[in-house]
Amino acid sequence: MERITGSLRILLPLALMLALGVLCRRKKLISRAGVDALKTVAVQIGLPAVLLHTFAVTRYTLMDLLIPLIMYLICIAAWLLGRAGGRLLRLPGRFTPFLTTGFEAGMLGYALFTLLHGGDRVAEFARIDLGQVLFVFTLYKILLGRGGDSRPTAGQLMREMLASPIILAILAGVLLGATGLYQALIPSGAAGILDACTDFVSAPVSALILLSIGYDLKLSDISWRATLGAVGLRLAIMAALGAGMLLLCRLLWQGPGLDAAVILMFILPPPYVLPVFADDADQRAYLSSALSVSTLISILGFGVLALLGI
Repeated sequence: MERITGSLRILLPLALMLALGVLCRRKKLISRAGVDALKTVAVQIGLPAVLLHTFAVTRYTLMDLLIPLIMYLICIAAWLLGRAGGRLLRLPGRFTPFLTTGFEAGMLGYALFTLLHGGDRVAEFARIDLGQVLFVFTLYKILLGRGGDSRPTAGQLMREMLASPIILAILAGVLLGATGLYQALIPSGAAGILDACTDFVSAPVSALILLSIGYDLKLSDISWRATLGAVGLRLAIMAALGAGMLLLCRLLWQGPGLDAAVILMFILPPPYVLPVFADDADQRAYLSSALSVSTLISILGFGVLALLGI
């Protein structure tokens, strides 16, 4: 009974916010521009506050430096496997490999992880996320632009990274944590003031993100053959690479400390930004369908994790 009650405490808020998002779309309580504004507040203001605090309070070791590198290489491997699998399955368009790599941690992962494990353990998820964030802002963007009209230069990518509140928050948090500055600020009370500010700003992040996802979650007019082919290919690749990542984490940390973060990361959908790069309406429909189905599978997977207490 206690496990059921605990699972409901996690799953009902999730279901409620998703349902409210769907209701807001159907009843037109919030416009498209309005929900985009909510996303901006959550991802560009609230989430950076979460990451700043998370990386500031993290204690760093040499082993921690390996995790981002491993995740970066895993993302490259997923893209290559997706490219080969897409050709084998004759899936449409040049975007199939991009559906098999990268993770929507910002708009979904942190919200789900916080619901499941609370804010005290977000640092575990952030360690896993860092490598794939760097991948998305570098090689992922380069590969996406390679088939389009404009190809980003190294300077453009660097400027985009440095202009991103998420990257800036990570850099500031790592600076505070790795240098010991955050710990040095604790006796004066300055660290507590910083904590109070980041906690206050980040409080509504999960609710806003889940409401936005519910608003965008549409399963009508889906081309099921191509969509299920792409989603199935991603699931197979993530299962194989996720198992490898779990094994490496066990070997590096001599324990299951990052298991929960790894498992949740590898059930997440690909980055939601993908349809922006589509060349035509058919490609946008294909990508949007794959993202919607992947998101639904991720939420169902999250429900299983909650019920199992993982």
